[in-house]
Amino acid sequence: MQFLDSFFKLKENGTTVKTEVIAGFTTFLTMAYIILVNPLILSSTGMDLNAVFVATCLAAALGTAIMGLVANYPIALAPGMGLNAYFTFSVVKGMGLSWETALGAVFISGIVFLAVSLFRVREAIVNAIPQSLKFAISAGVGMFLAIIALKNAGVIAPHPETYLTLGDIHKPTTLLAILGFFLIVALEYRKVPGSIIIGILVVTVLSIAMGLSPFKGVVAPVPSMAPTFMQMDIAGALQAGLIGVIFVFFFVDLFDTTGTLVGVSHRAGLLDKDGKLPRLKRALLADSVAITAGAVMGTSSTTAYVESAAGTAVGGRTGLTAMVVALLFLASLWLSPLAATVPAYATAPALCYVAVLMARGLAEIDWSDLTESAPAVMTALAMPFTFSIADGIAFGFISYAVIKILAGRFADLKPPVLIIAALWVFKLAFFH
Repeated sequence: MQFLDSFFKLKENGTTVKTEVIAGFTTFLTMAYIILVNPLILSSTGMDLNAVFVATCLAAALGTAIMGLVANYPIALAPGMGLNAYFTFSVVKGMGLSWETALGAVFISGIVFLAVSLFRVREAIVNAIPQSLKFAISAGVGMFLAIIALKNAGVIAPHPETYLTLGDIHKPTTLLAILGFFLIVALEYRKVPGSIIIGILVVTVLSIAMGLSPFKGVVAPVPSMAPTFMQMDIAGALQAGLIGVIFVFFFVDLFDTTGTLVGVSHRAGLLDKDGKLPRLKRALLADSVAITAGAVMGTSSTTAYVESAAGTAVGGRTGLTAMVVALLFLASLWLSPLAATVPAYATAPALCYVAVLMARGLAEIDWSDLTESAPAVMTALAMPFTFSIADGIAFGFISYAVIKILAGRFADLKPPVLIIAALWVFKLAFFH
Protein backbone atom coordinates (compact mmCIF):
# COMPACT_ATOMS: atom_id res chain seq x y z
CA MET A 1 0.00 0.00 0.00
CA GLN A 2 2.87 2.37 0.85
CA PHE A 3 4.45 1.72 -2.55
CA LEU A 4 1.16 2.52 -4.30
CA ASP A 5 0.80 5.68 -2.25
CA SER A 6 4.28 6.93 -3.10
CA PHE A 7 4.27 5.85 -6.77
CA PHE A 8 0.84 7.28 -7.67
CA LYS A 9 1.02 10.15 -5.12
CA LEU A 10 -2.32 9.20 -3.58
CA LYS A 11 -2.15 11.43 -0.49
CA GLU A 12 -0.93 14.35 -2.56
CA ASN A 13 -4.02 13.99 -4.75
CA GLY A 14 -6.39 13.49 -1.82
CA THR A 15 -7.36 9.90 -2.58
CA THR A 16 -6.90 6.34 -1.28
CA VAL A 17 -6.31 2.88 -2.72
CA LYS A 18 -9.93 1.90 -2.02
CA THR A 19 -11.28 5.00 -3.76
CA GLU A 20 -9.04 4.44 -6.78
CA VAL A 21 -10.10 0.78 -7.10
CA ILE A 22 -13.79 1.70 -6.95
CA ALA A 23 -13.20 4.44 -9.52
CA GLY A 24 -11.43 1.94 -11.80
CA PHE A 25 -14.33 -0.52 -11.65
CA THR A 26 -16.78 2.33 -12.31
CA THR A 27 -14.91 3.55 -15.39
CA PHE A 28 -14.56 0.01 -16.74
CA LEU A 29 -18.28 -0.71 -16.38
CA THR A 30 -19.18 2.44 -18.32
CA MET A 31 -16.89 1.60 -21.27
CA ALA A 32 -16.86 -2.21 -21.25
CA TYR A 33 -19.32 -2.14 -24.15
CA ILE A 34 -16.38 -1.51 -26.49
CA ILE A 35 -15.14 -5.11 -26.09
CA LEU A 36 -18.48 -6.24 -27.58
CA VAL A 37 -19.10 -3.44 -30.09
CA ASN A 38 -15.66 -2.99 -31.64
CA PRO A 39 -15.21 -6.61 -32.81
CA LEU A 40 -18.70 -6.58 -34.36
CA ILE A 41 -18.01 -3.40 -36.33
CA LEU A 42 -14.54 -4.39 -37.54
CA SER A 43 -15.46 -8.01 -38.31
CA SER A 44 -17.82 -6.78 -41.04
CA THR A 45 -14.66 -5.90 -43.03
CA GLY A 46 -13.68 -9.58 -43.07
CA MET A 47 -11.43 -9.41 -40.02
CA ASP A 48 -11.58 -12.35 -37.63
CA LEU A 49 -14.01 -11.42 -34.81
CA ASN A 50 -12.15 -13.29 -32.06
CA ALA A 51 -8.78 -11.86 -33.08
CA VAL A 52 -10.23 -8.33 -33.07
CA PHE A 53 -11.72 -9.04 -29.65
CA VAL A 54 -8.26 -9.89 -28.28
CA ALA A 55 -6.69 -6.88 -30.02
CA THR A 56 -9.38 -4.61 -28.53
CA CYS A 57 -8.75 -5.82 -24.98
CA LEU A 58 -4.97 -5.68 -25.31
CA ALA A 59 -4.84 -2.25 -26.99
CA ALA A 60 -7.16 -0.85 -24.30
CA ALA A 61 -5.12 -2.46 -21.50
CA LEU A 62 -1.80 -1.26 -22.93
CA GLY A 63 -2.87 2.33 -23.59
CA THR A 64 -4.63 2.65 -20.23
CA ALA A 65 -1.68 1.14 -18.35
CA ILE A 66 0.75 3.59 -19.97
CA MET A 67 -1.62 6.44 -19.11
CA GLY A 68 -1.61 5.29 -15.49
CA LEU A 69 2.08 4.44 -15.08
CA VAL A 70 3.67 7.20 -17.18
CA ALA A 71 1.21 10.12 -16.98
CA ASN A 72 -0.46 9.19 -13.64
CA TYR A 73 -3.95 10.17 -14.83
CA PRO A 74 -7.24 8.34 -14.10
CA ILE A 75 -8.09 8.22 -17.80
CA ALA A 76 -8.78 5.03 -19.76
CA LEU A 77 -8.19 4.37 -23.45
CA ALA A 78 -9.72 1.94 -25.94
CA PRO A 79 -10.47 1.73 -29.68
CA GLY A 80 -12.53 4.81 -30.48
CA MET A 81 -16.18 4.83 -31.46
CA GLY A 82 -16.49 6.70 -34.73
CA LEU A 83 -12.97 5.85 -35.80
CA ASN A 84 -13.88 2.16 -35.97
CA ALA A 85 -16.94 3.09 -38.04
CA TYR A 86 -14.80 5.22 -40.36
CA PHE A 87 -12.31 2.34 -40.67
CA THR A 88 -15.08 -0.10 -41.63
CA PHE A 89 -17.70 1.81 -43.56
CA SER A 90 -15.69 4.60 -45.20
CA VAL A 91 -12.22 3.18 -45.78
CA VAL A 92 -12.80 -0.55 -46.31
CA LYS A 93 -16.36 -0.74 -47.60
CA GLY A 94 -16.60 2.79 -49.02
CA MET A 95 -13.23 2.97 -50.78
CA GLY A 96 -12.95 -0.75 -51.47
CA LEU A 97 -9.61 -1.09 -49.70
CA SER A 98 -8.45 -4.15 -47.78
CA TRP A 99 -8.59 -4.11 -44.00
CA GLU A 100 -4.84 -4.74 -44.02
CA THR A 101 -4.31 -1.43 -45.86
CA ALA A 102 -6.65 0.34 -43.46
CA LEU A 103 -4.60 -1.02 -40.52
CA GLY A 104 -1.49 0.33 -42.25
CA ALA A 105 -3.10 3.79 -42.35
CA VAL A 106 -3.92 3.52 -38.63
CA PHE A 107 -0.31 2.53 -37.88
CA ILE A 108 1.09 5.50 -39.82
CA SER A 109 -1.36 7.89 -38.14
CA GLY A 110 -0.08 6.64 -34.79
CA ILE A 111 3.52 7.39 -35.79
CA VAL A 112 2.49 10.89 -36.94
CA PHE A 113 0.57 11.38 -33.69
CA LEU A 114 3.68 10.38 -31.72
CA ALA A 115 5.83 12.84 -33.68
CA VAL A 116 3.52 15.84 -33.21
CA SER A 117 3.18 15.00 -29.52
CA LEU A 118 6.94 14.89 -28.96
CA PHE A 119 7.68 18.06 -30.93
CA ARG A 120 4.78 20.17 -29.56
CA VAL A 121 3.21 20.57 -33.00
CA ARG A 122 -0.06 19.33 -31.50
CA GLU A 123 -0.70 22.50 -29.53
CA ALA A 124 -0.24 24.67 -32.63
CA ILE A 125 -2.65 22.56 -34.67
CA VAL A 126 -5.34 22.27 -32.00
CA ASN A 127 -5.18 25.95 -31.04
CA ALA A 128 -5.52 27.04 -34.68
CA ILE A 129 -8.68 25.08 -35.42
CA PRO A 130 -11.91 27.07 -34.89
CA GLN A 131 -13.96 25.98 -31.88
CA SER A 132 -17.10 25.73 -34.03
CA LEU A 133 -15.48 23.09 -36.26
CA LYS A 134 -14.20 21.13 -33.27
CA PHE A 135 -17.73 20.92 -31.85
CA ALA A 136 -19.20 20.14 -35.26
CA ILE A 137 -16.76 17.32 -35.96
CA SER A 138 -17.70 15.65 -32.67
CA ALA A 139 -21.42 16.04 -33.40
CA GLY A 140 -20.99 14.84 -36.97
CA VAL A 141 -19.17 11.68 -35.87
CA GLY A 142 -22.08 11.09 -33.48
CA MET A 143 -24.61 11.41 -36.32
CA PHE A 144 -22.50 9.06 -38.42
CA LEU A 145 -22.65 6.49 -35.60
CA ALA A 146 -26.40 7.03 -35.31
CA ILE A 147 -27.13 6.28 -38.95
CA ILE A 148 -25.04 3.08 -38.72
CA ALA A 149 -26.89 2.08 -35.54
CA LEU A 150 -30.33 2.77 -37.00
CA LYS A 151 -29.42 0.69 -40.06
CA ASN A 152 -28.15 -2.21 -37.91
CA ALA A 153 -31.30 -2.05 -35.82
CA GLY A 154 -33.56 -2.08 -38.87
CA VAL A 155 -35.14 1.26 -37.93
CA ILE A 156 -34.15 2.73 -41.30
CA ALA A 157 -33.94 1.01 -44.66
CA PRO A 158 -32.84 1.97 -48.21
CA HIS A 159 -35.42 3.35 -50.65
CA PRO A 160 -34.99 3.82 -54.43
CA GLU A 161 -36.69 7.23 -54.49
CA THR A 162 -36.09 8.83 -51.09
CA TYR A 163 -32.76 7.06 -50.39
CA LEU A 164 -33.85 6.30 -46.82
CA THR A 165 -37.17 5.33 -45.29
CA LEU A 166 -38.62 3.80 -42.14
CA GLY A 167 -37.71 0.14 -41.76
CA ASP A 168 -39.91 -2.73 -40.65
CA ILE A 169 -40.49 -1.71 -37.04
CA HIS A 170 -42.68 -4.78 -36.47
CA LYS A 171 -39.63 -7.06 -36.54
CA PRO A 172 -38.74 -8.42 -33.09
CA THR A 173 -35.06 -7.54 -33.54
CA THR A 174 -35.90 -3.92 -34.34
CA LEU A 175 -38.24 -3.66 -31.36
CA LEU A 176 -35.53 -5.12 -29.09
CA ALA A 177 -33.03 -2.53 -30.33
CA ILE A 178 -35.48 0.31 -29.64
CA LEU A 179 -36.15 -1.12 -26.17
CA GLY A 180 -32.40 -1.28 -25.54
CA PHE A 181 -31.99 2.41 -26.35
CA PHE A 182 -34.85 3.40 -24.04
CA LEU A 183 -33.34 1.25 -21.28
CA ILE A 184 -29.84 2.73 -21.62
CA VAL A 185 -31.11 6.30 -21.53
CA ALA A 186 -33.33 5.61 -18.50
CA LEU A 187 -30.48 3.90 -16.62
CA GLU A 188 -28.08 6.74 -17.48
CA TYR A 189 -30.60 9.27 -16.21
CA ARG A 190 -30.79 7.32 -12.95
CA LYS A 191 -26.94 7.28 -12.88
CA VAL A 192 -26.72 3.49 -12.82
CA PRO A 193 -23.07 2.41 -13.38
CA GLY A 194 -22.57 0.30 -16.49
CA SER A 195 -25.87 1.32 -18.08
CA ILE A 196 -24.60 0.82 -21.64
CA ILE A 197 -23.29 -2.70 -21.04
CA ILE A 198 -26.50 -3.53 -19.12
CA GLY A 199 -28.59 -2.42 -22.10
CA ILE A 200 -26.54 -4.52 -24.51
CA LEU A 201 -26.73 -7.61 -22.29
CA VAL A 202 -30.49 -7.25 -21.66
CA VAL A 203 -31.21 -7.12 -25.40
CA THR A 204 -28.87 -10.08 -25.97
CA VAL A 205 -30.54 -12.19 -23.25
CA LEU A 206 -34.02 -11.40 -24.58
CA SER A 207 -32.86 -12.22 -28.09
CA ILE A 208 -31.57 -15.63 -26.96
CA ALA A 209 -34.73 -16.32 -24.94
CA MET A 210 -36.88 -15.53 -27.99
CA GLY A 211 -34.79 -17.80 -30.21
CA LEU A 212 -33.56 -14.92 -32.38
CA SER A 213 -29.85 -15.52 -31.80
CA PRO A 214 -27.74 -18.42 -30.45
CA PHE A 215 -25.96 -18.49 -27.10
CA LYS A 216 -22.26 -19.24 -27.60
CA GLY A 217 -21.14 -19.22 -23.97
CA VAL A 218 -19.43 -16.74 -21.69
CA VAL A 219 -15.93 -17.95 -20.77
CA ALA A 220 -13.34 -19.68 -22.96
CA PRO A 221 -9.57 -19.81 -23.44
CA VAL A 222 -8.11 -16.64 -24.97
CA PRO A 223 -8.48 -16.84 -28.79
CA SER A 224 -5.55 -16.57 -31.16
CA MET A 225 -4.65 -13.13 -32.45
CA ALA A 226 -2.77 -14.61 -35.41
CA PRO A 227 -5.41 -13.71 -38.08
CA THR A 228 -4.85 -9.97 -37.50
CA PHE A 229 -1.44 -9.74 -35.81
CA MET A 230 1.17 -7.87 -37.91
CA GLN A 231 -1.16 -7.90 -40.90
CA MET A 232 -1.10 -4.13 -41.57
CA ASP A 233 -0.10 -3.15 -45.11
CA ILE A 234 2.06 -0.07 -44.57
CA ALA A 235 3.28 0.12 -48.17
CA GLY A 236 -0.30 0.09 -49.45
CA ALA A 237 -1.29 2.80 -47.01
CA LEU A 238 1.49 5.09 -48.26
CA GLN A 239 -0.14 5.48 -51.68
CA ALA A 240 -0.91 9.11 -52.52
CA GLY A 241 -4.66 8.49 -52.58
CA LEU A 242 -4.64 7.42 -48.93
CA ILE A 243 -3.08 10.56 -47.50
CA GLY A 244 -6.58 11.83 -46.73
CA VAL A 245 -7.41 8.60 -44.86
CA ILE A 246 -4.30 8.86 -42.69
CA PHE A 247 -5.10 12.52 -42.09
CA VAL A 248 -8.62 11.72 -40.87
CA PHE A 249 -7.41 8.98 -38.49
CA PHE A 250 -4.83 11.41 -37.11
CA PHE A 251 -7.07 14.47 -37.08
CA VAL A 252 -10.13 12.94 -35.40
CA ASP A 253 -8.04 11.15 -32.77
CA LEU A 254 -6.06 14.32 -32.09
CA PHE A 255 -9.15 16.31 -31.16
CA ASP A 256 -10.90 13.38 -29.51
CA THR A 257 -7.99 12.64 -27.20
CA THR A 258 -7.11 16.25 -26.44
CA GLY A 259 -10.73 17.20 -25.79
CA THR A 260 -11.31 14.19 -23.56
CA LEU A 261 -8.11 14.71 -21.58
CA VAL A 262 -8.89 18.37 -20.90
CA GLY A 263 -12.62 17.79 -20.30
CA VAL A 264 -12.23 14.90 -17.86
CA SER A 265 -9.30 16.56 -16.09
CA HIS A 266 -11.28 19.77 -15.72
CA ARG A 267 -14.18 17.90 -14.06
CA ALA A 268 -11.71 16.15 -11.75
CA GLY A 269 -9.87 19.34 -10.82
CA LEU A 270 -6.57 18.14 -12.31
CA LEU A 271 -5.80 21.22 -14.45
CA ASP A 272 -3.21 23.73 -13.23
CA LYS A 273 -3.92 27.39 -12.34
CA ASP A 274 -3.60 28.36 -16.01
CA GLY A 275 -6.21 25.80 -17.07
CA LYS A 276 -3.61 23.56 -18.71
CA LEU A 277 -3.02 19.86 -18.22
CA PRO A 278 0.33 18.99 -16.60
CA ARG A 279 2.21 16.03 -18.12
CA LEU A 280 0.19 16.41 -21.35
CA LYS A 281 3.05 15.07 -23.45
CA ARG A 282 3.10 11.86 -21.39
CA ALA A 283 -0.66 11.47 -21.74
CA LEU A 284 -0.49 11.84 -25.52
CA LEU A 285 2.41 9.37 -25.57
CA ALA A 286 0.08 6.75 -24.10
CA ASP A 287 -2.44 7.33 -26.88
CA SER A 288 0.07 7.30 -29.75
CA VAL A 289 1.73 4.11 -28.49
CA ALA A 290 -1.68 2.45 -28.12
CA ILE A 291 -2.65 3.46 -31.69
CA THR A 292 0.47 1.95 -33.26
CA ALA A 293 0.40 -1.15 -31.04
CA GLY A 294 -3.32 -1.59 -31.71
CA ALA A 295 -2.72 -1.51 -35.47
CA VAL A 296 0.00 -4.16 -35.06
CA MET A 297 -2.42 -6.35 -33.08
CA GLY A 298 -5.39 -5.71 -35.35
CA THR A 299 -7.73 -2.91 -34.29
CA SER A 300 -8.61 0.61 -35.36
CA SER A 301 -7.36 3.78 -33.62
CA THR A 302 -7.29 3.95 -29.82
CA THR A 303 -8.33 7.11 -28.01
CA ALA A 304 -9.04 8.49 -24.54
CA TYR A 305 -12.58 7.73 -23.33
CA VAL A 306 -14.88 10.39 -21.96
CA GLU A 307 -16.44 7.64 -19.84
CA SER A 308 -13.38 8.11 -17.61
CA ALA A 309 -15.38 10.95 -16.07
CA ALA A 310 -17.52 8.30 -14.36
CA GLY A 311 -14.48 7.16 -12.41
CA THR A 312 -13.34 10.65 -11.50
CA ALA A 313 -16.89 11.42 -10.34
CA VAL A 314 -16.51 8.81 -7.57
CA GLY A 315 -13.08 10.05 -6.54
CA GLY A 316 -10.52 8.67 -9.02
CA ARG A 317 -7.59 11.08 -9.21
CA THR A 318 -4.46 9.13 -10.16
CA GLY A 319 -3.06 6.51 -12.49
CA LEU A 320 -4.04 3.77 -10.06
CA THR A 321 -7.60 4.14 -11.35
CA ALA A 322 -6.28 3.59 -14.87
CA MET A 323 -4.29 0.53 -13.78
CA VAL A 324 -7.45 -1.07 -12.35
CA VAL A 325 -9.21 -0.48 -15.68
CA ALA A 326 -6.24 -1.97 -17.57
CA LEU A 327 -6.30 -5.12 -15.42
CA LEU A 328 -10.06 -5.52 -15.99
CA PHE A 329 -9.55 -5.29 -19.77
CA LEU A 330 -6.93 -8.06 -19.48
CA ALA A 331 -9.36 -10.18 -17.44
CA SER A 332 -11.94 -9.70 -20.20
CA LEU A 333 -9.76 -11.70 -22.61
CA TRP A 334 -11.50 -14.87 -21.40
CA LEU A 335 -14.96 -13.56 -22.41
CA SER A 336 -14.70 -14.03 -26.19
CA PRO A 337 -17.79 -16.31 -26.43
CA LEU A 338 -19.87 -13.53 -24.90
CA ALA A 339 -18.61 -11.10 -27.55
CA ALA A 340 -19.53 -13.60 -30.28
CA THR A 341 -23.01 -14.07 -28.76
CA VAL A 342 -24.01 -10.39 -28.96
CA PRO A 343 -25.92 -9.59 -32.20
CA ALA A 344 -25.45 -6.31 -34.09
CA TYR A 345 -28.91 -5.06 -33.17
CA ALA A 346 -27.99 -5.41 -29.46
CA THR A 347 -25.07 -3.00 -29.84
CA ALA A 348 -27.08 -0.54 -31.97
CA PRO A 349 -28.68 1.07 -28.88
CA ALA A 350 -25.20 1.75 -27.46
CA LEU A 351 -24.14 3.46 -30.69
CA CYS A 352 -27.27 5.60 -30.62
CA TYR A 353 -26.63 6.63 -27.05
CA VAL A 354 -23.01 7.54 -27.81
CA ALA A 355 -24.39 9.62 -30.71
CA VAL A 356 -26.61 11.51 -28.26
CA LEU A 357 -23.59 12.34 -26.10
CA MET A 358 -21.51 13.51 -29.06
CA ALA A 359 -24.31 15.70 -30.47
CA ARG A 360 -24.11 17.93 -27.39
CA GLY A 361 -21.28 19.86 -29.05
CA LEU A 362 -23.79 21.59 -31.31
CA ALA A 363 -25.06 23.58 -28.34
CA GLU A 364 -21.62 25.20 -27.96
CA ILE A 365 -21.59 26.70 -31.47
CA ASP A 366 -22.05 30.48 -31.82
CA TRP A 367 -25.36 30.47 -33.72
CA SER A 368 -25.42 34.28 -33.86
CA ASP A 369 -22.45 34.26 -36.28
CA LEU A 370 -23.34 32.70 -39.64
CA THR A 371 -19.69 32.48 -40.67
CA GLU A 372 -19.21 30.08 -37.75
CA SER A 373 -22.54 28.23 -37.64
CA ALA A 374 -22.93 27.55 -41.39
CA PRO A 375 -19.61 25.67 -41.81
CA ALA A 376 -20.32 23.81 -38.56
CA VAL A 377 -23.69 22.60 -39.83
CA MET A 378 -22.13 21.60 -43.16
CA THR A 379 -19.54 19.56 -41.26
CA ALA A 380 -22.04 17.79 -39.02
CA LEU A 381 -24.58 17.02 -41.76
CA ALA A 382 -22.08 15.93 -44.40
CA MET A 383 -20.73 13.07 -42.30
CA PRO A 384 -23.92 10.97 -42.06
CA PHE A 385 -25.30 11.96 -45.47
CA THR A 386 -22.09 11.23 -47.38
CA PHE A 387 -21.45 8.27 -45.06
CA SER A 388 -17.93 9.61 -44.59
CA ILE A 389 -16.22 11.37 -41.70
CA ALA A 390 -13.48 12.48 -44.10
CA ASP A 391 -15.89 14.21 -46.46
CA GLY A 392 -17.57 15.93 -43.52
CA ILE A 393 -14.27 17.34 -42.31
CA ALA A 394 -13.42 18.41 -45.86
CA PHE A 395 -16.76 20.21 -46.31
CA GLY A 396 -16.25 21.92 -42.96
CA PHE A 397 -12.77 23.31 -43.57
CA ILE A 398 -13.41 24.33 -47.16
CA SER A 399 -16.71 26.05 -46.38
CA TYR A 400 -15.19 27.78 -43.32
CA ALA A 401 -12.30 29.23 -45.35
CA VAL A 402 -14.41 30.29 -48.35
CA ILE A 403 -17.22 31.82 -46.27
CA LYS A 404 -14.77 33.77 -44.09
CA ILE A 405 -12.99 35.11 -47.19
CA LEU A 406 -16.21 36.12 -48.97
CA ALA A 407 -17.52 37.73 -45.77
CA GLY A 408 -14.36 39.80 -45.42
CA ARG A 409 -13.40 38.12 -42.14
CA PHE A 410 -9.79 37.44 -43.12
CA ALA A 411 -8.54 38.04 -39.59
CA ASP A 412 -10.45 34.96 -38.39
CA LEU A 413 -8.47 32.67 -40.66
CA LYS A 414 -5.30 31.23 -39.17
CA PRO A 415 -2.67 29.80 -41.56
CA PRO A 416 -3.19 26.13 -40.52
CA VAL A 417 -6.90 26.39 -41.40
CA LEU A 418 -6.11 27.71 -44.88
CA ILE A 419 -3.48 25.01 -45.38
CA ILE A 420 -5.84 22.23 -44.28
CA ALA A 421 -8.65 23.61 -46.48
CA ALA A 422 -6.29 23.79 -49.49
CA LEU A 423 -5.11 20.21 -48.88
CA TRP A 424 -8.73 19.00 -48.84
CA VAL A 425 -9.50 20.84 -52.10
CA PHE A 426 -6.47 19.18 -53.67
CA LYS A 427 -7.45 15.78 -52.31
CA LEU A 428 -11.08 16.01 -53.51
CA ALA A 429 -9.98 17.33 -56.91
CA PHE A 430 -7.41 14.69 -57.73
CA PHE A 431 -7.89 11.70 -55.40
CA HIS A 432 -11.64 11.31 -54.91
